[in-house]
Amino acid sequence: MSYRTCLAGRVADSAFPAFDNDVVRAMARWPDVPECFGWLQLDRRGAWRIKGERISHRGACSFLGRHYRGDELGRWYVQNGPQRVFVALEYTPWVLHLDGRGGLTTHTELACAPPSAAYVDDEGNLLLMTAWGIGLLDDRDLDRAADWMEFDGDDATRLNWPGCPIAVESVDREQAGARFGYVGRPEP
Repeated sequence: MSYRTCLAGRVADSAFPAFDNDVVRAMARWPDVPECFGWLQLDRRGAWRIKGERISHRGACSFLGRHYRGDELGRWYVQNGPQRVFVALEYTPWVLHLDGRGGLTTHTELACAPPSAAYVDDEGNLLLMTAWGIGLLDDRDLDRAADWMEFDGDDATRLNWPGCPIAVESVDREQAGARFGYVGRPEP
């Protein structure tokens, strides 16, 4: 998957898990359902929220993860039956977690190959470019990732990802959406 594809917010639909059969049938039956904005959020630790309230039901979180996609405008949504429910992002479209073996998974439990690029923002957050696109490393994993970092003074210069050293670039948090091709607060 190319960096350019990730920048456009588009990962080939075939790369994602298939939509549930009920969702596919609903999309065919009701093709003109209005899009929904302002209800669903993704926080910086990868938790789903509806109107600010955390969703803790495992089945609901699994459903949201299986039906999460980005559109051609860089807006991220969950296909809920026939309706696209757009997601307000607290930061990036993906939140990444270190697994117990030095690998990465997304907040939707998709496995990631080693990152192809690393960025530290002006607040000290670590962003990683994966085949799925740009993701924020969960802050609970920063201590472990910091063990893999090289610094020049206070500035991170290299991330020594296991078997894959990566130069670290700086990024301004306020410009991250424009730089990486995603919309943090989708609107109609």
